[in-house]
Amino acid sequence: MAGPSRRRRPRAAPFDTTTQFVTIHGHRRAYRVCGSGPALLLLHGIGDSSASWVPLMRTLAEQYTVIAPDLLGHGESDKPRADYSVAAYANGMRDLLDVLGIDKATVVGHSLGGGVAAQMTYQHPTRVERLALVSSGGVSREVSPFLRLASTPAADLFLPFLRFPPVRLTAMAGIELLRRSGTDMGRDAEELSRVLDALPDVAARGAFSRTLRSVVDWRGQVVTMLDRSYLAEAMPVLLIWGAHDAVIPVAHAQIAHEMMPGSQLEIFADAGHFPHHQDPERFVELLNGFIATTDPVTFNRNRWRRLLREGRAGGEAAEAAGAAADAAVSNVVPIRGESAS
Repeated sequence: MAGPSRRRRPRAAPFDTTTQFVTIHGHRRAYRVCGSGPALLLLHGIGDSSASWVPLMRTLAEQYTVIAPDLLGHGESDKPRADYSVAAYANGMRDLLDVLGIDKATVVGHSLGGGVAAQMTYQHPTRVERLALVSSGGVSREVSPFLRLASTPAADLFLPFLRFPPVRLTAMAGIELLRRSGTDMGRDAEELSRVLDALPDVAARGAFSRTLRSVVDWRGQVVTMLDRSYLAEAMPVLLIWGAHDAVIPVAHAQIAHEMMPGSQLEIFADAGHFPHHQDPERFVELLNGFIATTDPVTFNRNRWRRLLREGRAGGEAAEAAGAAADAAVSNVVPIRGESAS
């Protein structure tokens, strides 16, 4: 009988991915940077950190200057009582790039980081050359029931108990059962345990809750990029999703693809919410190909003004698409193909 499949990892190059620190607006920000060449900014998801990008950074650094920050409230960055909205995160990434002397970057965002990346293209369109969204938040309302529950006041009663070893062990045991269950959520058990591992810390727990509630409530996601997706008319966009994503349904990938004509859509047939972990070699190959075959967008003020003036129809289309998705997402047949364009 064959043993469990092993995740393939790209060959590591000798680049230093040690965490570095810089203070911006009085708060210490952690980040990793390595390599040389065009800038590539990698943004992690909620409860995660730059550590999730390290296996990919060393390979990508052969061609790019790779920057992977810990978003404020995450990883080794400070966790103050602060603004944890997607807009605030986008501003924070602009400021970090400025401190590092980087004018523009191709921005890659996973989950929450995808929402931040998309927000950057809206708030700071002169700073983003290309956009890659990986299992991105901020498309339509549907989201994992676990995140909906975690956004409610009930979570404030439960999460503090994670500091007690028996509760913590019980939670970890539950995640292990998920892993063995063969369900879509079980595919990401390793990543879920990493997020859960940080929550007993009071400051991390507070930052997690404030971040989550800025984008999710008991009804689902409250932030969408669809109403402004028409502004990405000239932006090269790559969408990567796992066909078995139990956190943000793969149907959202198709919605985003349709709302951003010209975008490239790639589905990882065996992946859950972390396709870049499930098959990092393919992920790196796709990202390299995307960058090599697209030109950086050139910001045009007149075009931007025209789009804003004419964007009302785009907003109405986005609202209709979002409403249709909310009504039908539970009945959508999973995308079988590996890619679309």
